Amino acid sequence: MMSRLGHREKDKYEHPNPRRTHTIMSPEDVAAGKRSLWPELEITGSVRCLSPALWRMAHLTCLYMNDNNLTKLPPDINRLTCLTHLDVSSNKLRAIPPELGDLVRLRDLNLNNNYLRVLPYELGKLFKLQSLGLKQNPLTQEFLVIYIEPNGTQKLLSYLLDNLQGM
Repeated sequence: MMSRLGHREKDKYEHPNPRRTHTIMSPEDVAAGKRSLWPELEITGSVRCLSPALWRMAHLTCLYMNDNNLTKLPPDINRLTCLTHLDVSSNKLRAIPPELGDLVRLRDLNLNNNYLRVLPYELGKLFKLQSLGLKQNPLTQEFLVIYIEPNGTQKLLSYLLDNLQGM
């Protein structure tokens, strides 16, 4: 009895991040002509360059590009208008394009562990943003002082928006 239970437990896989659960279409669904739509995409493997085709995937809601070797994000990222979650942590980003501020549905933006010194003021337009990861970036004091305060994410977004309007 114990070995059967143990075997059943071993066969059951639960992804450590519940947002990253994968569903594979059955052969019957494929044969019936059912189409799949991937709302999430994960790009891993020490990637340095991104295909321009990625920016045509406007239906994406979650994009995980963490733990790569990306040095920049192109302005075309603003074409992914359905994104609610973007993770580009642990890359080699030195700057973020101002166009990222066009992704007004974003709720989670993880920029941890990059080489960011400044942030574009356009990020202040991300009104729905609830989580902003900026840890382990060499941010200037201008941004860092605000970010580490209680409710720092919202205060930083307000600061960025105020300075954007002043420009």
